[in-house]
Amino acid sequence: MNANDLNRFDEPTRRRFISNAARMYLGVNLLPMFGASVASAAPKSSAAGKAKSVIYLYMSGGMSHLDTFDPKKKKEVMGKTEAISTSATDVMVGQYLPKTAEVMDKVCVINSMTSRQGAHEQGAYIMHTSYDMRGTVKHPSLGAWVNKLGGRLNPEIPGFVAIDSSPDTSGGGFFGAKFAAAPIGSPHDGLQDSHKPGSVSQEDFDRRLALADRLNKQFHGRYQNADVKAYEELYLEAIKLMNSKDLKAFNINDEPESVRKVYGSGRFAQGCMLARRLVEHGVRFVEVQLGGWDTHFDNFAAVEGRCKEFDQAYAGLLQDLEKRGLLKDTLVVVATEFGRTPTIKTEHQNGRDHHPAAFSCLLAGGGVKGGFKYGETDAKGEKVKDKPVAVQDFNATIAYALGLPHDLVVMSPSGRPFRFADKGAPVTDVFA
Repeated sequence: MNANDLNRFDEPTRRRFISNAARMYLGVNLLPMFGASVASAAPKSSAAGKAKSVIYLYMSGGMSHLDTFDPKKKKEVMGKTEAISTSATDVMVGQYLPKTAEVMDKVCVINSMTSRQGAHEQGAYIMHTSYDMRGTVKHPSLGAWVNKLGGRLNPEIPGFVAIDSSPDTSGGGFFGAKFAAAPIGSPHDGLQDSHKPGSVSQEDFDRRLALADRLNKQFHGRYQNADVKAYEELYLEAIKLMNSKDLKAFNINDEPESVRKVYGSGRFAQGCMLARRLVEHGVRFVEVQLGGWDTHFDNFAAVEGRCKEFDQAYAGLLQDLEKRGLLKDTLVVVATEFGRTPTIKTEHQNGRDHHPAAFSCLLAGGGVKGGFKYGETDAKGEKVKDKPVAVQDFNATIAYALGLPHDLVVMSPSGRPFRFADKGAPVTDVFA
């Protein structure tokens, strides 16, 4: 293989090349998600960012704002859903969220979210990156930006972890593979391929490392390539992770039964519990995804089912973080790509269609005001009536909470300027 051949590798091919080499010589897989900040010296936001970490709960499919966090009085809009009071004055939620209602005094509801993307893939992409999808560039996800600008809190474990999330919205983009998320499928399985194979003795493992190191030096000496250098860093980080005492953070089997009962037993609940463990050990950004919110058909039964998965887990997460003194340092985000229409489609078994013009997202912890409602939609929940918040503004608010320079211009390898939240401005009124 010559240098020109290597340069022609696309990103997945380079990843497979290094991963296969590691598996051959070491018996492990390399995970393309490590990487300390290369912009840690960048000026911080003028805000005194109180948050250190983010737990980003993504409701994939387009969560109905009307049946959850923006209920209305009009029966023709609400259908079967009733509004219930909460622990926060003047904040109501849908009847399917009784446990969430009990913790709304800790939550800021942004009812005036608005987007121009009404398709799932495009809506999820802009929510995660602040940019429209383009065929010519792959934008970094929010977790990649957080670690790029702020650096990792714990140098021994990944700074960005995605649980049950799509790789399309958790990648490093033009920052490179080392800023992509460490992917976790089932929370019970933890971080796969991160332990030394049991069949390999320490002596044999050290011998393989020495052999791989010699091969690496020969290869890197012949091919001075930025991508080769990046994957050399991944290789070293993977070895560091295998020897880290904090690897235990990924094992939720250590949690006592009393804590498990707080979260509940569902997969999303276990993901939330794992997220708490990870931020407790210094992971900067953890995404947990809950799908199934695409309720074109039988909206009310589907929303009730999704809320059963969400309700106890979300309330339990906030309560657990607060009990451990972590909520003040952790920004807990609930986001989705768009809302659902006020019009109920009877021909679709009372379904609701996509509605990007108005929807709701949540913030809690990290210096955010609890029991606070920002923005307002009209009586039908169809249009934003007051204080519109674009997706980019919402993402700028996340950066602001972390004290990161959301308006810092970073140049891509192609020489194009990008920012954390494009031209978005943080909503500073939501902070205490």
